Amino acid sequence: MKRVSLITGASRGLGKTLAAFLAGRGDDLVITARGGAGLAAAAGELEALGGRVVAIAGDVSDPAHGRRLVAAAEELGGLHLLVNNASILGPSPQPALADYPLETLEQVFAVNVLAPLGLIQQALPLLKRSGGLVINVSSDAAVGGYAGWGGYGASKAALDLLSRTLANELREAAVAVVSVDPGDMRTQMHQEAFPGEDIRDRPMPEVTLPFWAWLLGRPAMEITGGRFQAQAEQWSLATDL
Repeated sequence: MKRVSLITGASRGLGKTLAAFLAGRGDDLVITARGGAGLAAAAGELEALGGRVVAIAGDVSDPAHGRRLVAAAEELGGLHLLVNNASILGPSPQPALADYPLETLEQVFAVNVLAPLGLIQQALPLLKRSGGLVINVSSDAAVGGYAGWGGYGASKAALDLLSRTLANELREAAVAVVSVDPGDMRTQMHQEAFPGEDIRDRPMPEVTLPFWAWLLGRPAMEITGGRFQAQAEQWSLATDL
């Protein structure tokens, strides 16, 4: 039976790169992003790699959209991998926490924390059936305490703790959960974080491909609970769970 992978934020950047890797290994895909045109273009490129691709544009923080994504995966045959990659940066340039508009921070948490958890909750019956894997895309801002990155970093720190807790809670159900810091890359979000700066010295998302090949080649329950760094010298493997 073919594997089915669901990737959010898949129209560009890391999400699209990872979707292409998964399509290349033979997965059927459900992909989503907010922009319909960009998502349709990405779907066309992914279909050329073989396999089925279902593209559904929408807002990951909308529970109804999440239900449509999970239903699409079930129609393809189930769900083996869920990648929560979609996120928002918040204001650009990033304000200090002392000046951060709380209504905006609520939106950042809604997309970066609550939406991944909601999608995991909706997808759990399929993931339990397949013994699936959840990858939550994090950031070095989750642990750095960088000035001006408090809002986004706090949301990713919450996502890391959510991932680790879910890994403990879902171990008996044989569902694995990890978080991955992909590192700095030349993406639109990274450019938004540094408005007006030249970010051409950052690597393209393809630099992470050796890491994804390694991670996805391991038994899921061997890696569950881990927090990984895709561009670090040592990717790191949790051993205390």
